[in-house]
Amino acid sequence: MKLKSTDRIYHIHRDSRVKRWFFIFMGSCLIVLFLPWTQNIKVRGNVSTLYQDQRPQQLNSPIPGRIIKWHVKNGDNIKKGDTILQLAEIKEDYLDPRLVERTQQQVKAKIGVRDYYQAKIGTTNSQLTALNASRELKLSQLKIKVSQLNNKLIGEEAELVAANNELKLSEDQFNRQKKMYEDGLVSLTQFQQRSVSFQNAMAKKTAVENKLAQTRQEISTVNIEQSAAIQDYTEKLSKTEGERFQSMGQIEGNAGDIAKLENQVANYKARQSLYFVLASQEGQVVQLSKAGIGEILKETESIGTIVPKKVDYAVEIYVKPVDLPLLKNGQKVMCIFDGFPAIVFSGWPNTSYGTFTGRVVAIESNISVNGLFKALVIEDKGQKPWPPQIKMGAGVQGIAILNDVPIWYELWRNINGFPPDYYNVKAISTDEKAK
Repeated sequence: MKLKSTDRIYHIHRDSRVKRWFFIFMGSCLIVLFLPWTQNIKVRGNVSTLYQDQRPQQLNSPIPGRIIKWHVKNGDNIKKGDTILQLAEIKEDYLDPRLVERTQQQVKAKIGVRDYYQAKIGTTNSQLTALNASRELKLSQLKIKVSQLNNKLIGEEAELVAANNELKLSEDQFNRQKKMYEDGLVSLTQFQQRSVSFQNAMAKKTAVENKLAQTRQEISTVNIEQSAAIQDYTEKLSKTEGERFQSMGQIEGNAGDIAKLENQVANYKARQSLYFVLASQEGQVVQLSKAGIGEILKETESIGTIVPKKVDYAVEIYVKPVDLPLLKNGQKVMCIFDGFPAIVFSGWPNTSYGTFTGRVVAIESNISVNGLFKALVIEDKGQKPWPPQIKMGAGVQGIAILNDVPIWYELWRNINGFPPDYYNVKAISTDEKAK
């Protein structure tokens, strides 16, 4: 008896399709083997920026001081120049509330002393002028006196010549008169008269010689007086010149003191402006480390952190040393930011959802402390823009795109343990980096 249930369960009389489906499956696998596969490197990193001024900035106390007022709290958004907190002075050198005013008074006093010495130099210059004029006048007088004595000397020398001639004539006359007297040709009276004339001529010569010697002595005396006057005025001029140079030295010393005091005034004013800690840029205040009023801050001590508001984001990725030769500047990297859902197909990154395209702009040559090499990735302006909600330090997964190969080649490469193929990319130009 033929049972219908047996035919329905075992399909004894139906044709088998296993062979057909086997060939369909094998054909499909063969087709899949020739589909393209994008080689890639999986990396991890975090959100950062290329520019130092856009990184979180630490707030430091520029001077030691005591906190007397807070103007912000954690999480506040501030603008550049806003006051963070106010400090009071704690160093005894700066406790005087009129420190700047008193230092300025010292500057004025030093300026007054400098003006006094400048006036003294003016007086000394007048004294030098007067002494030089007096010296020239005195020397001129002595020169005139010497000239007069020289003229007198010339006259007396001529007078001496005349006296000598007269004496010689009187001597001849006396000798002839004496001989004539001895011969009895003239009387004794005539002889005595001639003898008196001879004696007068001798006396006249002696007087002229004495007068000539006195004139020469006067010339010597005037020359000595002239030398003494030169020495005296030279001493007076040197003393006055020394006083002038001393005053000039005092002025230079005062100029140094004035500059030092003015520098102190400028420093005191600058220090007073440091009592208010200001925001260096626009951003958000976080991680304030001091509790409240009255706490003491040391110099350069950290107060908190400012996270900049405007940031040109970049991604820092870390690459294994074995994968480093595969990474090049300008290489495409698909980024998956933490907190943003994504569907990723490893071999077909272009079909993935929730990924954002970036390009490598720099690869550090020095290995990091974590044993990996760091590379910097920026947004690819020609692709979908990065989400504005990302924050500094957020985690990032990256897929560095390499060469496109068939699936059979990728399977064969993995089975044999070969590395991915090198991927030649066009380096990003300087202009593109700037953009």
